[in-house]
Amino acid sequence: EVQLVESGGGLVRTGGSLRLSCEASGFSFDAYNIGWFRQAPGKEREGISCLISNDGSIYYKDSVKGRFTITSDTAKNTVYLHMNNLQPEDTGVYYCAADLICIPALQAMGIASEYWGQGTQVTVSS
Repeated sequence: EVQLVESGGGLVRTGGSLRLSCEASGFSFDAYNIGWFRQAPGKEREGISCLISNDGSIYYKDSVKGRFTITSDTAKNTVYLHMNNLQPEDTGVYYCAADLICIPALQAMGIASEYWGQGTQVTVSS
């Protein structure tokens, strides 16, 4: 069974940091493009970062560039989202996903994906 499980969310103050983890089971991460999405209250889900596993290319949404970093550990079959200098507008439910369109060269990522995690809540207080 294919499964993605996120963890690491929580409540932080403005300027704080969190590291989200997404552990995969049932498939190998390095076979797919991997992405992180978030959904803020009352808003649609948006893609914020994606990684092309076979060449390491990475895309970041402009609003998180310089603050968020996506990494992967193939030995642990886990992808991470390191989030620094968090702002209240970063609040939302964060999802990881696998098997999606990711085109860093065009600064683009798709919003559809084959596999999704259950999400983890990130709340940034001002």
